[in-house]
Amino acid sequence: MNPAQVIIRPVVSEKSYVLAAVDKYTFRVHPDAHKTQIRQAVEDLFDVKVVDVRTMSVKSKPKRRGYTSGRTRSWKKAIVQIRPGDTIPIFQGLAGLEES
Repeated sequence: MNPAQVIIRPVVSEKSYVLAAVDKYTFRVHPDAHKTQIRQAVEDLFDVKVVDVRTMSVKSKPKRRGYTSGRTRSWKKAIVQIRPGDTIPIFQGLAGLEES
């Protein structure tokens, strides 16, 4: 798997902004990717040094739309801690919006 397949997209939420302030960034990742692949992908894509990777599987939730019922997709999330002083520019642009 190449790095662009491992990292699907950043997770944008209030909790991810709080974690970004302490150099922890949250990404939606490929369900079959393991911690080593995630570490290498973040280091290659964003040119930062990764200190720690934590992964979790987000379970699907039941949903209804009228009579029809179903479930959302389950997915995998990774919280990546980078070296102090390094930044990932995707989150920096978004973090500036909440301060103003």
